[in-house]
Amino acid sequence: MSDAAAKSDSVLLAETRGGVRILTMNRPAKKNALSDDLVQALVEAFEGAAADDEVRVVGLTGAGDAFCAGADLAAPATGSDRTIMADRVVRLVRGMRVDCEKPVVAGVDGIAIGAGLSLALCADIRVASARARFHPGYARVGSSPDCGLTWTLPQAIGRERAMRFLLDVRTTDAETALGIGLVSEVAPEDRFDEVFRGCCDRIAQVPPLASRQTKRMVTRADLLDDLDAHLRDELDLAAHALRSEEGREAVRAIFKRRKPDPNG
Repeated sequence: MSDAAAKSDSVLLAETRGGVRILTMNRPAKKNALSDDLVQALVEAFEGAAADDEVRVVGLTGAGDAFCAGADLAAPATGSDRTIMADRVVRLVRGMRVDCEKPVVAGVDGIAIGAGLSLALCADIRVASARARFHPGYARVGSSPDCGLTWTLPQAIGRERAMRFLLDVRTTDAETALGIGLVSEVAPEDRFDEVFRGCCDRIAQVPPLASRQTKRMVTRADLLDDLDAHLRDELDLAAHALRSEEGREAVRAIFKRRKPDPNG
């Protein structure tokens, strides 16, 4: 990502070349944390890519030194805003994983935390740089996973590893992520963009019908009976935990850079 592009006012940048649409989350000063505007922009971008016959592959990455640091905790949604955000999240997860039948490749260069990790797991393929770091984040703020992670993570790494990953709260480096199946390739930091775009370009050479049908059938094999209800249950439980005293104390501790007080 060039300095000029990263300074753009848009929270999401898009470029299309050779059948590949690269989407770049562009809030580098906030480590590309998911604001309302960014989530809405992602929803529209994936729905647009799904409907555009010129697009064969969608790549998703982040500007600056992060993929995505998760939800923007400095501006939590409340009341009706929370309902609107829930609708957007359902549309985004479905849009990436189900409704957009073009393969989605996540390029993780830097941190992927909480909802940022969930976003990466919604992709069909993940390429990481050597400096990538993965952290579930949710338990750290006294919450449970959302944005589809309880569905996508066990698919990627298996149920037991997923439980351990989510509850044994530690940062996972790129090589460990490769070893457990969280990503499929790790590139040297100075070659990340080349490797990420190269992966997208190669997949874009597959005949579109073969590519779409492959994604459709692979997705169908592990599709939940009621995906929307599952996603909304995730969001409701996560929000309930964040509103609890345990959750509020966990968030306070993060902002004050201290350990949570078990007594609140």
